Amino acid sequence: MSYSQILCLIVIIPFIGAGLILLSGKYPNLRDSLGLLIAAVLCGTVYQLVEPLRKGYSTEVTLLEVTSGITLGLSVEPLGLLFALVASFLWIVTGLYAIGYMRSHQEENQTRFFACFAIAIGGTMGVSFSSNLFTLFAFYELLTLCTFPLVTHHGTNEAKKAGRVYLGILLSTSIGLQLLAIIWTWNLAGTLDFKENGILNGTASNTVLSVLIVMFVFGVGKAAVMPFHRWLPAAMVAPTPVSALLHAVAVVKVGVFTILKVAIYIFGLETLAELGSTPWLRWIVAATIILGSLVAFTKDNLKARLAYSTISQLSYIVLAALLANEFAIIGGGMHIAMHAFGKITLFFAAGAVLVATHKTDISDMRGLGRQMPLTFGAFLVGSLSIIGVPPAGGAWSKWFLGLGTIEAGERGLLAVLMLSSLLSLVYLLEVPIRAFFSSPDGGQKNVGIKEAPWPCLLAMGISSGMTMGLFLFPDFLYEMMRMVFSP
Repeated sequence: MSYSQILCLIVIIPFIGAGLILLSGKYPNLRDSLGLLIAAVLCGTVYQLVEPLRKGYSTEVTLLEVTSGITLGLSVEPLGLLFALVASFLWIVTGLYAIGYMRSHQEENQTRFFACFAIAIGGTMGVSFSSNLFTLFAFYELLTLCTFPLVTHHGTNEAKKAGRVYLGILLSTSIGLQLLAIIWTWNLAGTLDFKENGILNGTASNTVLSVLIVMFVFGVGKAAVMPFHRWLPAAMVAPTPVSALLHAVAVVKVGVFTILKVAIYIFGLETLAELGSTPWLRWIVAATIILGSLVAFTKDNLKARLAYSTISQLSYIVLAALLANEFAIIGGGMHIAMHAFGKITLFFAAGAVLVATHKTDISDMRGLGRQMPLTFGAFLVGSLSIIGVPPAGGAWSKWFLGLGTIEAGERGLLAVLMLSSLLSLVYLLEVPIRAFFSSPDGGQKNVGIKEAPWPCLLAMGISSGMTMGLFLFPDFLYEMMRMVFSP
């Protein structure tokens, strides 16, 4: 099988999986087994592209020519392959977790849930391997539409309202700003293809390109830069596996990945660094980093706190793109992976607490660590990664981001990153500290409470283990990101 065929197969596999899940819906054990099998096949297939990339092989394929110069096409480059590897691997882990969670909660419409989940991964693969902005936008919008049924899964009025906010913000930003920016890019450059050093250099004045980057930053609503962030906490009404999908496997990561791709392959880092709007955009993003952390402090609901933590952490990656230097881009790309494993672990733990105790508020989790040590131990590991301290992988991505701020001469932004880490230390570590070192309210013991079902624990074990493994063995991620600059 040629590498081009493998590339096409990667995008097709999740959609085949969705079909098989729908066909086997009457047989839950078969359906769930097929879902895990398809996820494993996808991850193995994506990994087959690593060695060809290392050897310098160029893999491209055109799926459809829409009009002269605009195609639906796929290609392999280091950042996209890294994102695809992370998303495909975490599909396996999240699928395993979802089986335990959905069955324990006796959720309805599980077949629809798993089918939409598979389609969402297909959209993520399409974004990862897009060879141009048109293809990326098409799969970006597909991802928005196929995750809407997941956000509204419970069918309650609260879920429907959250779904309207979700669609309203994501579609209005993508159509009202991102699509216009893409059309403008086409008019200026005559192409939408991703190219080394960008395609916009010398095509327009500094003022025009400054406006264009603003449209991209705010038009990619999935990156949740304030004030276009409200869809993210609103979507927390969905089941916890959906929250994990939104925050770690797809959706928000597609947003920040898109901004990195635009920075590197549409504007080019040298051009982006010279734009008049870049310095103040950095500070708008820095404000999102701090404000997201401060709002997280005020949330007693655990999933809401984690949602605002995600808003803050996503802007680390947007800031990396806007710093427009090699250290920052390496840190931003690594943070996609580091944050994915750390944050998915936190959401897995939150869901496990809900399954085992039906508790959602942090104030009600006093003493639970004695009955659920594995769950809150995993939460501690995930927290360390988000904070950015050893022995968790987030330490490396934040190190390179810090170097990026220094190289850009932005010492104030370095202070922002350090302050954000200190804030996250307080609002995240409060949870395991309450669980392990506080007594239940009123001196009552948490009688009858035990750990969540074994699929949930196994998934947490894998994700937290990977979180620490990425600290001990970061070479692969670093190598992939270095290849962005030295193909």
